[in-house]
Amino acid sequence: MAETHVLMERLEKAVIRLESLFSDSHRSAEVEYEAVNGVNGGVAPYVEAFDRLLNGSVAEFLRNSRTLEGDVKTHAEMVRAAFQAQRSFLLLASQYQEPQENEVPMLLKPISDKIQEIQNFRERNRGSKMFNHLSAVSESIPALGWIAASPKPGPYVKEMNDAATFYTNRVLKDYKNSDSRHVDWVKSYLNIWSELQAYIKEHHTTGLSWSKTGPVASTMSMRSILTSGQCVSLPPPPPPPPGPPPLFDTESPKDEATASRSALFAQLNQGEAITRGLRHVSDDQKTHKNPSLRVQGPPVRSPTKSHTPSPTSPKTPPQQSHSPVLELEGKKWRVEYQEDKNDLVITDTELKQVAYIFKCNKSTLQIKGKINSITVDNCKKFGLVFDNVVGIVEVINSRDIQIQVMGRVPTISINKTEGCHIYLSEESLDCEIVSAKSSEMNILIPQDGDYKEFPVPEQFKTAWDGSKLVTEPAEIMC
Repeated sequence: MAETHVLMERLEKAVIRLESLFSDSHRSAEVEYEAVNGVNGGVAPYVEAFDRLLNGSVAEFLRNSRTLEGDVKTHAEMVRAAFQAQRSFLLLASQYQEPQENEVPMLLKPISDKIQEIQNFRERNRGSKMFNHLSAVSESIPALGWIAASPKPGPYVKEMNDAATFYTNRVLKDYKNSDSRHVDWVKSYLNIWSELQAYIKEHHTTGLSWSKTGPVASTMSMRSILTSGQCVSLPPPPPPPPGPPPLFDTESPKDEATASRSALFAQLNQGEAITRGLRHVSDDQKTHKNPSLRVQGPPVRSPTKSHTPSPTSPKTPPQQSHSPVLELEGKKWRVEYQEDKNDLVITDTELKQVAYIFKCNKSTLQIKGKINSITVDNCKKFGLVFDNVVGIVEVINSRDIQIQVMGRVPTISINKTEGCHIYLSEESLDCEIVSAKSSEMNILIPQDGDYKEFPVPEQFKTAWDGSKLVTEPAEIMC
């Protein structure tokens, strides 16, 4: 008994010791969390602001990327790592003074390595179905280099955002009517750079704000930051979807059906005895012996519920009504869902801006000044007048389109379009017109103060000349 008592005392002391250790570790973890999140002033305000960006727009981009899976999801995880590397650099800058010039490349190396990894992934996956997604990220991720740009890092991020827009427009064109997940992905990705520009404008207007106190930053300083436990992670991925619904027991209906069939066969097997269950009909109830019954109508039966569905007109899904849009979103002019509007005008244009025109009907748009590119998508009976385009004008999946060039444009592309009239100016006669899967295309050339119409060939003939295929119009165009 004495030995048992001694063992119990030792066990109680061990339990008290473990509880004390757990309490101390839990308390230190709370203190560390507060320091990381700036509750006790351990983190600079601009690091806290960057954390809000990570937990907001960057986290939303990661969620949307995970829904698309595949290469997009993998690429997004690389973006996540790059932003975490930038967060570590900002934490360094908030605690240390600006380093010597020869130290800067080594301090920036973690971020530059992440950027290079993201760009290499795009190059290794040129055959990916999501190549436009990968390109949008790859072309704009150098925006994280704003920390080395001065005196105005904000415009640098804006320029990278414009580079992404070229590819995100392609994503929208491919998926806008088929898969809204890609539209959400584009919005969340571009929103990252918009919020980063706002963040820079508020906290680093003329360049990265280094601490005015503390030691001078060095590679050893970065190692100290990385091992101090102050580097936070973005939220984990969402939990997996719930499992399949429970299976219901279907044996009871099966047993009931089997019993019903058995009863039916038992009645049929009665043979001659089956007539014993029939009710006797007297002579006064027989119509051939009582003709007066023929004059009367059939017996009235109480209405029963019919199992045959009544014929109804087929239901058509209600058409969604969209509000018309004419607005500048970043560097992209959005002109969407315009109906019977012939006075649409865009005047404040810049060289880096693009215009995306979607599902406009019986409307006319004039774009003044010089713009980068114009896309007309899913429009009907739409007129476009513009001054100058430095890139390309693209018409796709449209019908009855009229385009008038007032200045210059190098290329006009027509794809999957029925009916397209292009009025060229004297300055744009060297324009190249590329067409595919389209019909009823006409080019109008200015001559003697008027326009002369030239149809674009729609049929072609191809022949082998002994060394190569030769293709030419199958009809004489005059």
